[in-house]
Amino acid sequence: MGDIILKVENVSKQYRLGTLGTGSISHDLNRVWHTVRGKEDPYLKIGESNDRSTKGTSEYVWALRDISFEVKRGEVLGIIGKNGAGKSTLLKILSKVTGPTTGSIKYNGRIASLLEVGTGFHPEMTGKENIFLNGAILGMTKIEINSKLDEIIVFSGCERYIDTPVKRYSSGMRVRLAFAVAAFLEPDILIVDEVLAVGDAEFQKKAIGKMQDISSQGGRTVLFVSHDMVAIQKICNRVVILKNGMILKDGSPVKMITEYLSVTKVKLDNPTFRKLDKKEIFPKIIKCFLYNSERNLQSKFNAADSITLVTKIENNSTLSNRFSFLWMLQDKADTTIAASSSAIMENLFFDETTKTVSCTIDSSSLIPGEYKFKLFLHVPKQEPLDIWEEAISFEIVVHDINNVGYNYGTNWNPQMYLAHKWNK
Repeated sequence: MGDIILKVENVSKQYRLGTLGTGSISHDLNRVWHTVRGKEDPYLKIGESNDRSTKGTSEYVWALRDISFEVKRGEVLGIIGKNGAGKSTLLKILSKVTGPTTGSIKYNGRIASLLEVGTGFHPEMTGKENIFLNGAILGMTKIEINSKLDEIIVFSGCERYIDTPVKRYSSGMRVRLAFAVAAFLEPDILIVDEVLAVGDAEFQKKAIGKMQDISSQGGRTVLFVSHDMVAIQKICNRVVILKNGMILKDGSPVKMITEYLSVTKVKLDNPTFRKLDKKEIFPKIIKCFLYNSERNLQSKFNAADSITLVTKIENNSTLSNRFSFLWMLQDKADTTIAASSSAIMENLFFDETTKTVSCTIDSSSLIPGEYKFKLFLHVPKQEPLDIWEEAISFEIVVHDINNVGYNYGTNWNPQMYLAHKWNK
């Protein structure tokens, strides 16, 4: 295999819905009869793709279908996709928790997995005893485990409870200890599922840093499943998108994350909004659009342009309550990066005569990428009158605010631009 540490060839996994195993004596006998005659399992020719959102006609479903890829030594491979796409099934097959229905997997090293909270731990044994148990399962000697014991305990942050049975640990403590064991016992391939989301922010930061060290310094391979696109982009050098049990795309993190988010996002032509249950007819948002600095309607901007957000309001309220307008600016990963309220920033309130609200924004701090606005009409100290979750989107395509021919952010992928000045 050379520099290839993991090779997956045409791996598929089939399940029968609603039952365990084949589910009927006739199906079992049919399979045995075909096996005796050296023929292919007849039930591998039927079944539907794994789309959890639709009602199928077959009782068989392919959780994975013809998955093939290779992973090099030292590579950090991110695996992303919607719930039910087959991510966890793939990791369980790679971890040998379950076997594939068809296909083959070739390894060139020792594997450690962190799949679900508490997986691989014996609840009646202490934390320290479980460290030795997991090390033995990985094929390590007692001397090797002892040499890493102190580092594992310190990293996990569970030193006070290390001689306490694991069944008394919280889910966060179990994940901390399990990750520390998997990372410090030096596997050649570390497989990590979404379980890091159980840990607190401090532990997630430590875990991501450790995975980066494992890859860059230790030359070991990491397979990482997460719905956190920021973490995926930060630590992975390659990403695979799974959809309905099949590989949709395989490529660089930035391109694959953009592809994934563009496929899954709500179409902004019909924005998602929520109106609160009120008897009175309150002001509501009916339309919004964006102008550039030359008062032209735009969806793509140079960061040197100003962006004017214009919102039209329908107001049939008979009340005299004043209301304010609030926007939140979010990036493609749904992270809120800026916000403003007319009441807070300008001490400006609107009344029943208001038909249009506008706000001009200096976009020079935004790096090239996709953004969207979330809009609110709000009465101070009360619930919002109207909310548009994804009101309108736009894109910063060029960041050359000083006209020097350099597009900021092209090479370094920063999160924002800070106005500054150089001196000598």
